[in-house]
Amino acid sequence: MLPLITGAVQDRSARGIAAAVSRLITAGRLPAGERLPTVRAVAGALGVSPTTVSEAWRNLALAGAIQTRGRSGTFVAGPGHPRFTRLSRPSIALERDLSTGVPDPALLPDLSDALRRIGDGRHSRSYLDDPVLPELEAVLRERWPYPPERLTVVDGALDALDRICGATLRYGDHVLVENPAFAPLLDLLQALGATVVGVPLDEAGPDPSVLRDLLADFRPVALFLQPRAQNPAGVSMTPERAASLAAVLTAFPEVLVVEDDHAGDIATAPAVSVGTYLPERTVHVASFSKSHGPDLRLAAIGGPATVVDQIADRRMLGPGWSSRLLQAVLLDLLTDPASIAQVAVARTAYAERRSSLVKALHEEGVRVGDGDGINLWLPVPDQQNAMVTLAAHGVAAAPGAPFCVTPLGGDHLRITAGLVAGGYDELAAVLAAAALQTGRGSGPRGRGHPHGWR
Repeated sequence: MLPLITGAVQDRSARGIAAAVSRLITAGRLPAGERLPTVRAVAGALGVSPTTVSEAWRNLALAGAIQTRGRSGTFVAGPGHPRFTRLSRPSIALERDLSTGVPDPALLPDLSDALRRIGDGRHSRSYLDDPVLPELEAVLRERWPYPPERLTVVDGALDALDRICGATLRYGDHVLVENPAFAPLLDLLQALGATVVGVPLDEAGPDPSVLRDLLADFRPVALFLQPRAQNPAGVSMTPERAASLAAVLTAFPEVLVVEDDHAGDIATAPAVSVGTYLPERTVHVASFSKSHGPDLRLAAIGGPATVVDQIADRRMLGPGWSSRLLQAVLLDLLTDPASIAQVAVARTAYAERRSSLVKALHEEGVRVGDGDGINLWLPVPDQQNAMVTLAAHGVAAAPGAPFCVTPLGGDHLRITAGLVAGGYDELAAVLAAAALQTGRGSGPRGRGHPHGWR
């Protein structure tokens, strides 16, 4: 075991040791359940300090690759289940599935006219054309919250995040994310071996004072934000908060800011970006899945050339570009007055649905934040009991734990309020039965912070 590990280590830094052990685990040469040599044994064999090996072990543990069992030692962890699979649809069909976090198909713009209009050959037929339709790029630049140095189009927001992470992160890097955060992003960062640290949220976005301390303590390479309709909490960052975050980040020039504007045109909040103040180190992702159609599979990445060019170049060794046919559809939807009006109707409908459900919950004594977007972050005394209570009433919700980097001090469920088109009082009564039950962490009716973020 010890010779296997020492023979695999080329770089004797903490990051290099962690990367070597991670490769052995991935290759199956260090199987799940295998006990690792002691820190002192590895340090002695490599000729490094025990502190260096301890840091490597800590990074591996945070990435979920190994587990420490007190005096029993440190062991290779078994294969874990991604957080995203824990959000999968219920195993039994329920009357109202509010676990999905997806838009209402009835509120998506009709693609029929757009498909007919692009039949005139506006899409390209060559491998050698630009990856982004020039007309679409011009429209995207007009919509961008700050002037991006480069802009490209990829296959959806999560594809964008994957490619940005692949271009900018290395195994063992520290990154900051919101807490709670988008669960698939946490899966992605874990798969890359990043060490994830959560930044608490309030009603205006990430807390700048906590961010300053975390930047100083962990020296991360990146900060991931959702500027509007944050999933799952529904927070939209205010312009004042964006300015405060930028002021804090100014003292840490090595940190890249990655913004995932996943809600896009269905968010009621205005487009806000740290890139307004730090354009040279902000990568902004604009997704059109929730507003214009998940099957378009399109999102735009805009930011510094050092990042965006690397992503575009790497794509040429794979898919090359996102379908220009679909890009032409998106261009039509973004410029056609009827399609623009359809998206505006959807934005208003989502806001009214969420507001109606929040109001009904308040009348039941359940305090939740007003927020934005299609999701509602519901505090509950016990996640599992609350989900069972809802299932008994034919309602499915997403558990809150997969969204949390570290525990928030109370359990939550994510409710897809955007799919609720009526019956608010009846649904609120059912949600209240889950939210106001007695149990672990419960208190008097309606007690506690309305969001449970801090």
